[in-house]
Amino acid sequence: MPDLGSLLSAGQRIFVAGSSNEPTGLLQHLAGQDLPADLNFIQFPIGGLNSTDFTAWNASAQFTTFFMTAALSKADAKRLHFLPMQMRAIYDYLARHVDVVLLQVAYDRQGVLRLGPNVDFAAAALGAARVVIAELNHGFIAPLGCPAIDPAKIDYLFESRRELLPMPAAGIDATAEIIGGLVAGLVQDGDCLQSGIGAIPAAILQALHGKSDLGMHGGLIDDGGMALIRAGNMTGRRKPVDTGSHITGMALGSKALLDWLAETPEVIFCGADHTHEVAAIRRIPNFVSINSAVEIDLYGQVNAEFAGGRQISGTGGSVDFMRAAKSSPGGRSIVAMTATARGGSASRIVPKVEMVTALRTDVDIVVTEYGIADLKYLPNRARAEALISIAAPQFRDQLRSQLADSRQPKQV
Repeated sequence: MPDLGSLLSAGQRIFVAGSSNEPTGLLQHLAGQDLPADLNFIQFPIGGLNSTDFTAWNASAQFTTFFMTAALSKADAKRLHFLPMQMRAIYDYLARHVDVVLLQVAYDRQGVLRLGPNVDFAAAALGAARVVIAELNHGFIAPLGCPAIDPAKIDYLFESRRELLPMPAAGIDATAEIIGGLVAGLVQDGDCLQSGIGAIPAAILQALHGKSDLGMHGGLIDDGGMALIRAGNMTGRRKPVDTGSHITGMALGSKALLDWLAETPEVIFCGADHTHEVAAIRRIPNFVSINSAVEIDLYGQVNAEFAGGRQISGTGGSVDFMRAAKSSPGGRSIVAMTATARGGSASRIVPKVEMVTALRTDVDIVVTEYGIADLKYLPNRARAEALISIAAPQFRDQLRSQLADSRQPKQV
């Protein structure tokens, strides 16, 4: 096997697997090396799991990210590049813009070498890269539903033994419980779901234990999804695509989740070219996309990534799923969020969002703790009034006044 340093050369574009499949041990090893100049590291990091600042590795290292996290606030702004791109498009981008891949692999219980519990962009990057460097982590068992990888395709293998960092369970408060119950009331038996992470998605999944024959087709599985599958609420039997299987791109959750996935081949890990692909999802009737937002305006435009004049996250996959839901027969695109921020001092329903992540045509239903606004067939004035009706009561008069002012003739 060649020396690790000989595999890297100046100017290479290096994809680093993120989320739960970041090769953390390998990165710690590389961070102490004398690396070539002008390397461009590319990653989709997840806050709380991925904290590597590649701009700190040497004076010329670049870092292209599709998602901003708190850990990147100290990165060199001149060499940190935020690239706004939806997940399905990221997959295609990486299929053309990668020279080297850094990722994590592990053995399953049968001794088959597999990718770790996040494969969203792996196939695209592996198909493009000329060099594959992997961390073989003996500290966990690979999920049975993760793709196998041929050891012969790996140019350098770094071995480690470390437990994967769990994603802390979100605390579900009373407000999240109310929202979870309202959204669960919009879900019917047999629907196929996609949801995110956080207190509200956790509350929604928890509220679905009275449903039957639900399906899963999304970007992630967490402990809430595991609980629905184990309880028999989520079977996937009614999906005409991937029938009886649960489709995900990554696992984010506890050690118990990873242990269960090691024994559960019905949970199949797929790339974003399938999990976020409209052509696949439009073949699934009653696909329900459930996402959150930083704010939503009276036009129905969604901001899910920008606050206080700065990028705080990324476009992610929400718009992919919103548009896929609208193409699914009987599908629904739901945005679920608390009505206020900053301890109740700011409304999340605003006259106009700071940054548009999703268009007003992408959203069918908005849910807050104050109710449900079904926007799908409402004209402009009616949709604004519907959104005001689910804003926090202390902000409704102000929003109505701002709405009226916006309709006054402009002086020229």
